[in-house]
Amino acid sequence: MRTDEVQGAAELARLTLRGSATRVREVHQGIADRVFGAVGPVGRPVKLWHDAVAGLSYAGVGLALGLGARAVGRAAARRASGRDLDEERRGRLVLGVLNGAHGDLVQRSAPGLDLGMTVRVAGRAVPLDEESLRAAFPSGSGGIVVFLHGLTETEDSWSYGAEKHHGRPDVTYGTLLQADLGLTPVHLRYNTGLHISDNGRALAALLEELVSAWPEEVQDLVLIGHSMGGLVARSALHQAGSGTTEAQAWTHLVRDTVTLGAPHLGAPLERGVHRLSVQLAKLPETRPLARVLALRSVGIKDLRHGALVEDDWTGRDLDAATTELPTHVPLHDGARHFVVMATLSRNPEGRAADWFGDLLVPPRSALGDTGDDDRLAFPADHVQRLGGLHHFGLLNHPQVYAHIRRWLLDRPEGPRPSAPELPAEG
Repeated sequence: MRTDEVQGAAELARLTLRGSATRVREVHQGIADRVFGAVGPVGRPVKLWHDAVAGLSYAGVGLALGLGARAVGRAAARRASGRDLDEERRGRLVLGVLNGAHGDLVQRSAPGLDLGMTVRVAGRAVPLDEESLRAAFPSGSGGIVVFLHGLTETEDSWSYGAEKHHGRPDVTYGTLLQADLGLTPVHLRYNTGLHISDNGRALAALLEELVSAWPEEVQDLVLIGHSMGGLVARSALHQAGSGTTEAQAWTHLVRDTVTLGAPHLGAPLERGVHRLSVQLAKLPETRPLARVLALRSVGIKDLRHGALVEDDWTGRDLDAATTELPTHVPLHDGARHFVVMATLSRNPEGRAADWFGDLLVPPRSALGDTGDDDRLAFPADHVQRLGGLHHFGLLNHPQVYAHIRRWLLDRPEGPRPSAPELPAEG
């Protein structure tokens, strides 16, 4: 690990240990208050003594734990190898989960562990200048397909199940689209624990820079997002002014988008956690547990209803009992929009499919079907339901790819030309 990564990990450990001590103290205090309240005024002198002793004890424990974590962190930093934590796949997995669960805290308190939004090739960030892009994408064409992963994931997630389905670990939708249609795959990595609107703004800026520096003239830009990635793509298009005279140049190049299990109307699991935390906050004995649940990232909280713009969270208490519905963001004009959704049930049209969806996202949310005029306008022939598949199976599955390929091949202006045959290496 790099020194700043070690220091960041130590700081997160310090905050976690001190926070844990505080939560235990709060539970203890909540129980004690109820007991002494039942005893009445006669127990007041004992309560004052108890509160003073308990307060000093927990403060001492919290301070000791924090100082210990800091000391261990300093010692470890002196022995840091200097290698990036994300040089190995396991390190990238840890960073992806950490950023997804607590990305806003990571950005504030441990910036060395913040993933940021970057183009990645073989696990490494690619600078957005023409020379670096030409070296990273030697077979780059004028057609680009950008892949956006979901919550707690990284660019490695697109190879999920590759060995099982293709017999090789390196086969992804990107490699297949490059071989079949000549599209150059560009995989992004980003901090999924930040607000979706913040990541949308970062994506808009990155795509503007990418298109400007791309070694070939960009004629076609396809966006494919899994889960939260689909929402980030929609947010970016909206914030870049798509469909307006002030729109950023890259938005005019977007001719197709594909969302794979994206929770356009939010995720039931996050709504359930929110309701639980509201109930726990009502009693002093369980209020500390509500505070623990409230530590989940703002990116996760945005998934409650699929919030895409800054107005959906600015000045609002995201942990309050009541929350306003998010701003309606229509689909980007001038492009075709496709949806692939999965259901655990083998019959994607049955009642069980509506109940359980793909385990994390129900069909109505994946379709953005609000039942009123705010529904997302996905044409019926742009939607594909796949039964017997879970949420993460959408990342790399032959059935999913078959539909993506068909949609991107058959276009109103005529079929896309096949990929040119690449010269043999050596």
